[in-house]
Amino acid sequence: MPSLKDLRNRIASVKATQKITKAMQMVAAAKLRRAQDAAEAARPYSQRMGKVLANIAGAVTGGADTPKLMAGTGNDQVHLLVVCTAERGLCGGFNSQIARLAREHTRSLIADGKDVKILCVGKKGYDILRREFASRIIDRVDLREVKRVGFVNADEIARKVIGLFDEGEFDVCTLFYSEFKSVISQIPTAMKIIPASAPDFEAEADGELDASVYDYEPDAASILGDLLPRNIAVQIFRALLENSASEQGARMGAMDSATRNAGEMIDKLTLTYNRQRQAQITKELIEIISGAEAL
Repeated sequence: MPSLKDLRNRIASVKATQKITKAMQMVAAAKLRRAQDAAEAARPYSQRMGKVLANIAGAVTGGADTPKLMAGTGNDQVHLLVVCTAERGLCGGFNSQIARLAREHTRSLIADGKDVKILCVGKKGYDILRREFASRIIDRVDLREVKRVGFVNADEIARKVIGLFDEGEFDVCTLFYSEFKSVISQIPTAMKIIPASAPDFEAEADGELDASVYDYEPDAASILGDLLPRNIAVQIFRALLENSASEQGARMGAMDSATRNAGEMIDKLTLTYNRQRQAQITKELIEIISGAEAL
């Protein structure tokens, strides 16, 4: 049984931990509002771009002028998985859920005889996936020094992905991230971004396309050639914003649970301390009384 001093030290240690988890919860709550606003603001732009591209794609789909990013390589043997996670932990199952979805997708592709390459965005996803797929991780993007994710960060990742595609390093690219729904709900999501296709854009637009007929200047293929790389950057940017909001929401919930658990542990330790102290005092009184009676 631990001594009274050990119990006092343990109670003091748990109280210190509780202060830290409470502070982290408050910081996450403060960051969540800004991250949530940014994620929600990016959704209409992403959806509208998908709708525009779907409309333009209808004029060139299947033709000889179809951009390679939309037409693809004509094969689906090599897959690139862009797995976006957080740089830090202490956010519940946020990172592990995204990594689990990517791991299951990887195993499924390998079982089908496909070649899989992984690009990790974020330290935690890299740490999880390298345990099983270290040989398949081709690169890692480090955003630890980035205090607030901007479009420039997404554009760098998009350029890297498009560069690999132009070099013939893969045929299909899938983006993994967590879509923010609420503080208690973050949904791991997989979205194919290369090759892009008109049906994908229609789904992204979340509605019927305008049936109007447009004339394009320059031609539709040239417009698509410029918009498709931009759309990939936009989708990656949206994924990073969704991840940021999901991370703060998950951390807020995790730290709230940790704070409550610390409070319960403090109550149990305090009860044990008081009982043990009372028993010790009673024992000392009995010894004093017994000694007095002996005299």
